[in-house]
Order: sequence, then C-alpha cells, then structure tokens
Amino acid sequence: MKRNAGSLLHLFLPALLLLFCCPGSPAFAGDSIPAPRPNIDYIDPTIGNVGQLLEPTRPTVHLPNQLIRMTPQRQDYMDDQISAFPLTIVSHRLGQVFSIKPSAKKPGIDTWAMKMNYDHNLEVLRPWLYSNWLIDDGIGIEFTPGKKTGVYRFVFPQKGERTILFDRYNDGPSEWHFHSPTEISGMETYNGYVKVYMYGVFNTAATGGVMDNGRKAYASFPAAARKIEFRYAISYISPAQAKRNFDEELKDKSFGAVMEEAKNIWSQSMSRIKVEGGTEAQKRSFYTALYRCQERMVDITEDSSYYSGFNRRVNRDTRPFYVDDWSWDTYLALHPLRMILDPSREEDMLQSYVRMYEQSGWMPTFPVIFGDHACMNGFHSSIIFLDAWRKGLKNFDLEKAYAGMKKNALEATLLPWRNGAKTPLDDIYHSKGYFPALQPGEKETVEQVHPFERRQAVAVTLGAAYDDWALGQLARDLGRQEDYEQFSKRGLNYKNLWNDQRQFFLPKDDKGNWIDIDPKFDGGPGGRDYYDENNGWTYLWQVQQDIPGLIDLMGGKKAFEARLDQLFREGLDRSRNDFWLKFPDATGLVGQYSMGNEPSFHIPYLYNFTDAPWKTQQRIRFLLDVWFRDNIFGMPGDEDGGGMSAFVVFSSMGFYPLTPGIPLYTIGSPLFKKVTIDLPGGRKFTLIAHHCSTVNKYIQDAKFDGKTIDTPWFTHRQLMDGGTLELTMGPKPNRRWGTGSQKQNY
Repeated sequence: MKRNAGSLLHLFLPALLLLFCCPGSPAFAGDSIPAPRPNIDYIDPTIGNVGQLLEPTRPTVHLPNQLIRMTPQRQDYMDDQISAFPLTIVSHRLGQVFSIKPSAKKPGIDTWAMKMNYDHNLEVLRPWLYSNWLIDDGIGIEFTPGKKTGVYRFVFPQKGERTILFDRYNDGPSEWHFHSPTEISGMETYNGYVKVYMYGVFNTAATGGVMDNGRKAYASFPAAARKIEFRYAISYISPAQAKRNFDEELKDKSFGAVMEEAKNIWSQSMSRIKVEGGTEAQKRSFYTALYRCQERMVDITEDSSYYSGFNRRVNRDTRPFYVDDWSWDTYLALHPLRMILDPSREEDMLQSYVRMYEQSGWMPTFPVIFGDHACMNGFHSSIIFLDAWRKGLKNFDLEKAYAGMKKNALEATLLPWRNGAKTPLDDIYHSKGYFPALQPGEKETVEQVHPFERRQAVAVTLGAAYDDWALGQLARDLGRQEDYEQFSKRGLNYKNLWNDQRQFFLPKDDKGNWIDIDPKFDGGPGGRDYYDENNGWTYLWQVQQDIPGLIDLMGGKKAFEARLDQLFREGLDRSRNDFWLKFPDATGLVGQYSMGNEPSFHIPYLYNFTDAPWKTQQRIRFLLDVWFRDNIFGMPGDEDGGGMSAFVVFSSMGFYPLTPGIPLYTIGSPLFKKVTIDLPGGRKFTLIAHHCSTVNKYIQDAKFDGKTIDTPWFTHRQLMDGGTLELTMGPKPNRRWGTGSQKQNY
C-alpha cells in the first residue's frame, strides 16, 4: 500500500545510513535488537479511504475528542484534486465551516472554484500533521491542530501571487472582517441557525478584501513573503470568545510547538494499549482503528460555557459538554471501549446526554451541534446508561437520565428518522407488543412515516425490545419494581414477531396478521418496509439482551449453531449487482453475513453460546483478515466515526462486549501474543496468548489470574481490577474448550 513518504522517511534514514556507512556496527552485525516502533507510527489515516459502495473513511487530523477536525475536501482517496481545506468539521459527515485554500493567482470570482492538483506520494497524513505539495501552483501546505485552534502554513514559489482564499460551506448569513493587516474574523451559519465564529492571525501583513456579496474573502501578501502562517480559533459562542480561545491556547505558540504538543497527546493516547507480536499490517490496522475511535464525541466547552442546539443558547457548566454521537452506531462497541480506556470522559459524555434532556425535553439519539439529529431507529442511550452504570461509572445524574429514558419509552415515537411525540403506530407497539407493517402494495396511512425510510417494523420492534429491556434492568437496579415488571415484559416483545414455521422474525400488520415476505430480499430499498439497511438474515440475531431466549426459539443449541453456519454460507439467490442495488449497506459479505454494517458485529461471537466456541475463533480471525486490511480498501462499510473501528480494536485484542448492559466480555481469538491495557489508577489488564500466530488461532486452554477457565467469558470487574487472561493457542480447534455452561452468565 501507499506509505506517507514525508512521515516515514525520517524513521528509516538513520538506519540506512548506519547500515551503509558503518558495516562493522552492531546494527549490521545483528547482535542488538532494534527498539520497538512507537505506537503512533502505526497509524495510517488512509486505511479505508475508498469505500466499497458508500462512505469511505476520511484522513482526519485532530486531537482526541476535540472540536477542531480537518480533512482535505475530496471525493475519496482516488481523487487527485482537493477543492479546499476546512477550518473545522462541525459534525462527522454532516458538514464543515470556513474553507481556506492558497493560490498563486490574483483573486477573482473564478479563483475560488479552481481545484488543487496534488501528488499522493507527497501527501503526509498523520493525526497531528497534514502536509502536501500542490502541483499547479507549486505551493507547499501544512496543518496542525489544537483543541479549538489550528495552524496552517503555506510556502509559496518565488514567482506568482501570494494569496489565501476564504469561503463558506453553508448558506445563510455570513461575514468577514479584516481588523488589521494581520487579523481577520468571520462568521458562518451552520444548519440554518448555529452561528460559528472564527478569529485568525497572519504572520505577515496582508491586503485584505471581500467579494461575492460578502461570501468570500482573500488576503494578498507581498512578493517578499514566501512563508505564510495562518493561526486561528473557532467558537460557537461569540466573536469575543473566538479571540479568547486564540489567546488562551495559541497566541504565543509556534507551528512546531503546536505540532509537537499534538503529537505528544496522540502518543499518550495510543500508549494506553500496547500490543506485542502480530504482523506489522495487523498493528497498522489496530492502531489506526484506535485512532478513529477518538474522533467522537467532541468537547465544545469554552471557558465553562457552551452553545447547545438543544435549547439554542449559551449555557454555563462546570463540566465539559460533548456532542456528535450516533448512538445506533456507537452503543455497540465504541462507548464500551471508552468505558475501559477513559471512564471519566465517558461519564462527562453521559452527563452531556442528561443536559440535552433537560434542555429539550427528550433524551437524544444522535446528538450533534444543532440538536438531536433524527436518524436511524431506537433509543439506545438507554443501553449506554445501563452499561455504564453496571460497569461502575457513577459520575452522572442517573435519576434524571432515567426520567428522560422513561419518557422516551412511553411518549416518544419509535418511527425511524423522526423525533417527537408518539403516533398511532406507537400505540400499537405499546398495546400489542410489536410495530405494525403494511401489507405489500398497501398505501401508507400515517403522515409522520418518513417517505424513504419507511416503517422498518421488524427492526424497530427488535431494537425497542432491547431498549425496553435495558430500561427495565435499570429500574430493577434502582428499586423501581413496577417499572421493572413493565419494561422487562416489553423486553420480550421480540418474540411477538418470531414466526416459528419460517424461523425468521417477520412483520405483522396492525390486525396481527403475518405478512408473507421473502426475508432475504423483500421490503424495498434496504428492506426498510420491514428491516433497516439489512435483510431478515441479519435481523435474525438482533436479540442481544436474551440470547438464551433466542436459542430456545430456534430449537436449542444445535439448531442455533446450524443456523449460524447457514448464515455464513447462505447464497444471495441473485447477482451481487441485484442484491447491492437494494442493500448497498450490506457490504463485506460472507454468505448472508454483512461485516460492513453495525447490526452484524456481535453475530460471530454467538458461537460462544453453542458447543462450538472454536467457530467464533475461526470466524473472527477470518473476518479481520479479509475485511480489515491495512490499505485504502481496508474498511468494509460505513465506519461511522469509530463505530466499526471499535469492533476492530476489541476483536483484535481477543474479546468483545457482546451485550452492552451485561458487564461481561466474550472471548474471541487475539491477533497479538500480548495485549496490555493501561487502566485508571495505575492498574493494567493483560492478555497473553502463547504461541499466537496467523495459523495458531484456536484456544487450547485458558486461565484467568492463574485459575483455569472453561467458559469463554470474563467480567468487566475482572478486567478493571487489572486481571490477566492467559490463553494457549494452537493450529487446530480444541472442541472441548469453552463449552462450560454459558447460560449462567446471561
């Protein structure tokens, strides 16, 4: 794969000089062991930069969970032109503000539209540094991020103009002001009403101007100025706060100082998990995934204040306020990973959810800067709060969170991609225990139903059952017996759509009649009449809260195992063209299993509930090897800001949180011989996999803290206490290991 020449050459040059200039040195003689590479050197932001069908990953430059995020604006890695660079990405895949681009031409209306050609081999992409050379104008560019600030540096050729062009990305009111030859400020309106402010400083006096009815601005510099530096700060509060952010964070720092500080922050973050063994490619995939897990949520607090789209005003708080979370994607693995690595930050994020409920009257699902983004389905914040509570995270207002979750469960609509009060369809769910679907050809009767996203009746029922189970479990923990009984019963609603004859979860209409469909292909685009982005084969397994109950529905462990086998072997019964035309999200296919979409993450681990846990070990290794390689195609579906990367991190380490809300981890097959997680309080969790290799992927025996274990589980408490899981790996399955009683844990 392509490697960043500028970023890696300095790593190898000293060794090459030593090799060729000093042949008698220990390095040449082979009698010394080279120092291990720092973890940050394995991060390659280009992994996954070309999507299979939908969105690629983006090589985002930022600090962990901070406001400033930058990525060059292009279609994907195949594009050899960049349209501009944003001063920040406001929300993951939901837009950016304030574009900037250098030019060796005089400013004119057409200048802003010109794209910048570049050479991929001269582009340097690191989490703390972006560097490139723009071919047509011969301009070098660098960027490094702060928390709410950033620094661009441009090197112009000897001939030509020296111009920096500014533009906006969004419609609505905007403005630019030059306060002096070296100072500029701007305001751009995002999503119709969120005002974003910028204050910036040039290192050289400029002649400034505004064009296109105030939409665009430019700064022109004298011929003697070849190296132009632009330092800036962003605020969601006010122009004055943008200036304060600049002064507090950036005022006296050089580009090099900001970059070194950013690099050190990433080095500390990446050092929280240390791996030994494995291949270089596996380490690149692993640490790149760990980097992507820290893009969201983002802290938008500015001097103990923050703008919230949930009440559309500036609020004060002693704690950080985080936004930009898509809980349908992140509740499965990203939130659980943060509960291990950074539980105090996770508590602040959950308290941010509480604040959002206080400000809007609803517990959010996809909280972003402008409020709750109506997206996907389900109120999975209930699961996140239960999971955190049971894992010992307490520093948030659980009582108020519970009130918000209960209100959502009783009063909010379950309709996909809609916010607000319940509808007649929700009343059917509350009374009959399932979300009703339409018969084929039947016209929609409820105006609130999204015209494209449809009812998603089976997916909504299954997701709501998990959410209701979580709320019931939390009620029990809080001593609310009546609520516990009510929501625990609703947690079993998945059974109301189980068709025993067909052995699938199938839709019913509002009268309780089964709707006869092909669960493999029916339901319109993405199966959205009944499912969501995936077909009935994927939603067959969406009962994480009651796996033993699902096993019973399928007729026992043997039948359950056979159905899992069938999932990975079942054909499409049509061409891939026809299948993907209807199900473009169902990528990374292995039979009917879709590695490229979040509802599939837990499925390979379900073999741990059967008498064949070795099949989990086999499947996980295969899926990691096939679909998560260290190249530009190394992400099988929409990565969703850490959602899929968290699956990679967990699975590569050798365990996974199969049911958020139950504080257990199920064991897979680690890629590395040793994994060490630095935990809060100075403790360390260690996983040792003796003889682990590409071939030796099967567990022969296991010990936890020296005691033999024969079930593929361990607890969150064991992990956080600093336990040691010791596995002995081999090339062939030990069919007896892991077959102890699993039901006792669930």
